[in-house]
Amino acid sequence: MRVEDLVEAIRFLETELPPDVEGRLRGALGRESGISRMVIEAILENVRYAKEKGVPMCQDTGILEFFVRCSNGHEEIRDKIAEALRRATREVPLRANTVNPFTRENEGTNLGRCHPIVHFEGRPLNEGDIEMDIIAKGAGSENVSASFMLDPMLGVEGIKNAVVQAVQKAGAKPCPPVVVGVGVGGNLERSAHLAKKALLRPLSEKNPNRNLAELEEELVGKVNALGIGPMGLGGETTTIGVLLEWGHCHTASLPVSVNIQCWALRRISLEWQGKNFRILR
Repeated sequence: MRVEDLVEAIRFLETELPPDVEGRLRGALGRESGISRMVIEAILENVRYAKEKGVPMCQDTGILEFFVRCSNGHEEIRDKIAEALRRATREVPLRANTVNPFTRENEGTNLGRCHPIVHFEGRPLNEGDIEMDIIAKGAGSENVSASFMLDPMLGVEGIKNAVVQAVQKAGAKPCPPVVVGVGVGGNLERSAHLAKKALLRPLSEKNPNRNLAELEEELVGKVNALGIGPMGLGGETTTIGVLLEWGHCHTASLPVSVNIQCWALRRISLEWQGKNFRILR
């Protein structure tokens, strides 16, 4: 894995919106009118300009999170990701977003204690092959994400209510139309991880579980019925998608996390097969 490849992938991540996300935004134009339609048009113009000029589509370039699948070499890969982040901060450029939570000191590298955030996931791959997903998450949307430890007796209705409650409370802060990642099960921290990971699934791909696919569609309807609309100015489109991941949990628990993502869902998938590198999108 070359650091240069990863720097260019981060540049691509920050400057070009995934086609499925842009497609959903374009689809929203047909449902909106007046000021809400003007907002979607302005968002799409922003997307076009960022791609043509090769500049980040949002001034908050976010915290980058890496999901890596490989057979070995974890420490070497982590070191290369750190170097790529350091370089991308200068070259893309990324805004220096990571600070000491107590002193607010900023090293200016997007690194620091517990950074980069890298999740290594098990999957049998050939020696030297690497698969990687990256997501960039800004503070406006991350700050309104939420976790709930529900009474298991609340069941699926409790999950629905938690999702709607989180989006309603967030209001205009996460720059809607949003994408909503939902993690159900595990424990407190695992549900949050599942909610973030859910955002990696393309909006064009249905949940492989038919019941959960139906639940996602129902939640889209419930969230859009809130009428928050683009940038909180009212309208038909508060969300362009709800994505759900789940895991088994304790018999006495029902953990639910809701990770709210702004319209700029910046994610990318990469693959190294030996020395051959490609962006999968």
